Amino acid sequence: MTTTQQERPLAVLVGVQLPGVDDVEHAADLAELGRLVHTLGFDVIATVSQRRSALAAAAVLGEGKLKELAELTGGSGVVPSGAPERKNKARARRAAESGEGDDDGELGGDDVDDADEDGVGAAPDAGGREARRATVVAVDHDISPSQARNLERATGAQVLDRAGVIIEIFHRHARSREAKLEVEIARLNYVAPRLRETGGGGDRQRGGIGGKGAGESALELDRRKIRDRIAELKQELSGVQREQSTRRALRQGQRRVALVGYTNAGKSSLMRALTGSEVLVADKLFATLDTTVRALHPEVRPRILVSDTVGFIKKLPHDLVASFRSTLDEALEASLLLYVADASDPTFRDQLGVTRSVLSEIGASEVPSRLLLNKVDRLSEEEREALRLEFPEATLLSAKIPADVAGLREAIIAFFEQSMVEAELLLPYAKQSLIGEIYENARVLSEEYDDAGGRLSVRAHPAALDRLRSLLAR
Repeated sequence: MTTTQQERPLAVLVGVQLPGVDDVEHAADLAELGRLVHTLGFDVIATVSQRRSALAAAAVLGEGKLKELAELTGGSGVVPSGAPERKNKARARRAAESGEGDDDGELGGDDVDDADEDGVGAAPDAGGREARRATVVAVDHDISPSQARNLERATGAQVLDRAGVIIEIFHRHARSREAKLEVEIARLNYVAPRLRETGGGGDRQRGGIGGKGAGESALELDRRKIRDRIAELKQELSGVQREQSTRRALRQGQRRVALVGYTNAGKSSLMRALTGSEVLVADKLFATLDTTVRALHPEVRPRILVSDTVGFIKKLPHDLVASFRSTLDEALEASLLLYVADASDPTFRDQLGVTRSVLSEIGASEVPSRLLLNKVDRLSEEEREALRLEFPEATLLSAKIPADVAGLREAIIAFFEQSMVEAELLLPYAKQSLIGEIYENARVLSEEYDDAGGRLSVRAHPAALDRLRSLLAR
């Protein structure tokens, strides 16, 4: 009995190398887009790249490269006019007399050569079957709705820009109610300007209760529905975020560490190693969209809470940054930020810059931080030594090596220990119910009782001590 594995749909990447972008950065951007598209469930079969001073206003690429792209997708390579062509007998007669050479003459010579070189069209494969064509074109830029439509007309394939790819991945990976609401709002904001009229949908129709407004077209009706839906989602999200704020308020004063960094840098692997929790670990982009909070394991007193946050990426859509503001508040309210970078990635310095830029946007740049260069097990000793010289304050480690994780745990504990002070608390017999609160927020060094109550020698953070004294004084 033979089993056939379902074939993944195919995609083509499109990138324009703009002035100021060197070859290395351009290649890294396209490689990252390829990983995003693969995470979305497509196999990348080709990349079409072009150097230009700006994106072509009509369809991103020049005519020659557009033809080359169309050979991969089975399209015409020509952007048809949106208006119906008027019948003109004189024009038709002149076209017949001039022959068919005009179309070829429109293409620049260099572009035609490029298209012929890479010809990955409908040539048969080794089994004699017609080669599969790409059904999706992923563009490594934010493009306008009209550019996307023109590309779709020229290629016959679905077109997604970088923002669209990221939003779709977020949509598929969201698990919690909060994440689903945030992503849906961002997705609707992305879709609204890209709606288009279909068929005879432009006709104006009369209004009615619950129906279209006076003179409202089908397109306008769809956009109004989207606006109404976004308003509903925002209202529901507001309620969910109030609950999250309440939970965070309950953790106020507790010692908190937030793992932040580029997507797929290994934050969730470190989270699992530090806390012993079964958080999702996957070698794909944006596997984690929901903030997870767990206690450092083995536990210490007072407890140290570790949170795993959503990863960052270059050119992260603004709507997603805004939507995930509440999720990123976990970083803003942390006592310590651990910047996690994949040291085995040649572009990790740029990735680290992206992380710091986004956190600066939300005002978290002033939070004390430490740099963790993760995945050093993939590097040679010479490469590790070079990193130590370049980043003397960083911690080099691998989440897969228990000794490295143990060392990080001790460093986290030491960070909080340096700000703790010793004090004595008097716990009256009438307030014995607060003993659990004291043990939760301080380390009790000794405990003695006399006629006035319990005298506890404790070590705690000054803010926690002030809160405990306030509770005892009530």
